[in-house]
Amino acid sequence: MTSQQPLTRIEIGKDYLNFSAGHFTLFSATERENLHGHNFQVRCAVTAAVDDDGLAFDYVVLKRALKDLCDQLDEQVLLPQRSPYLRIERQEGMVFALFADERIPFLERDVLPLPIRNVTIEELAALFLARLRERPELAGQDLRVIELGVSSGLGQWAFSSWESSA
Repeated sequence: MTSQQPLTRIEIGKDYLNFSAGHFTLFSATERENLHGHNFQVRCAVTAAVDDDGLAFDYVVLKRALKDLCDQLDEQVLLPQRSPYLRIERQEGMVFALFADERIPFLERDVLPLPIRNVTIEELAALFLARLRERPELAGQDLRVIELGVSSGLGQWAFSSWESSA
């Protein structure tokens, strides 16, 4: 590909790019939300050069990767592993979220600890973007920009973006 080729932005925002999960946001060392859930939506926009055949890349691969990432978080209670305010302990098939003076119990099968500081759409968008960029099926694609968004409700999105240095 040459730098003379036009760039295009392909946006994927399918109804099936979603996951339902429980969480609570941490506001400080002593304040948090009550446990609740969302039906999160995910969308992604990719900018790439259009090749001589009129295609930028096979974005079916992108849709499958996004669906897989959503499925990994679906029907889980999400806990932040990197929070300065929360510790996670495992004991006999249970997971305990230790926050302030609370010891919040969960069945191990229902919990997914994530390498984030807080379970917010900002952190989830960055996590999804990082995981998408690690996907081997997207390696070798001439992707210039990736913008990934996560929504926790109608009209409420957070986007994380990456731009190629090449």
